[in-house]
Amino acid sequence: MNSHKALPFIHFVNTYVSLTKEEEDLILSTVTYRKYLKGQYVVQQGDVCKQSAFIIAGCTRTFYADDEGQEHIVMFSFENWWASEIGSFVSQTPSDYNVHCIENTELIQLSYENQEVLFKKVPKLERFFRLVLETAFVSAQKRIVRNFTLSAKKRYVYFKMQHPEMEQRIPQYMVASYLGITKEFLSKIKNQLLLE
Repeated sequence: MNSHKALPFIHFVNTYVSLTKEEEDLILSTVTYRKYLKGQYVVQQGDVCKQSAFIIAGCTRTFYADDEGQEHIVMFSFENWWASEIGSFVSQTPSDYNVHCIENTELIQLSYENQEVLFKKVPKLERFFRLVLETAFVSAQKRIVRNFTLSAKKRYVYFKMQHPEMEQRIPQYMVASYLGITKEFLSKIKNQLLLE
């Protein structure tokens, strides 16, 4: 792999912990680069997530498909974040979710086995992953509270404020699914906001 492709990942790790040149080189020799096309799956529901995947370009959605085939989007991931099914990855059990590419997406991937090796050779990576998981956990908890306490309109306004670029990159029906509303109701909310 051309190590320059993985440099965004190294920079991201260095925002949490300070790596030495030797540690950076060891990580670069362990991770892989992979390109996915729009519409491809990084992980499919029922499969074991074998790779931790960091996005260097592109966008994914993590969703659950119920027995009726209805999709429930729980997360969008963009550059400098993860496109993995963390529950499946850490437990090495079948995934409850799909991770699907909304755009052509470039990932830096680290296998479960290689991650375990890196944890032994570069112990500070365990701290890095703990901090990342804490950030993700807090974000998920806040989203649950917002879903319980805010109206659909307020959830949409918050979504737009937090991710102003998302609406250009994500189809409206996916935004609606993420907010837990129909795309028709989302259109009504957007029209109301235009009149305010």
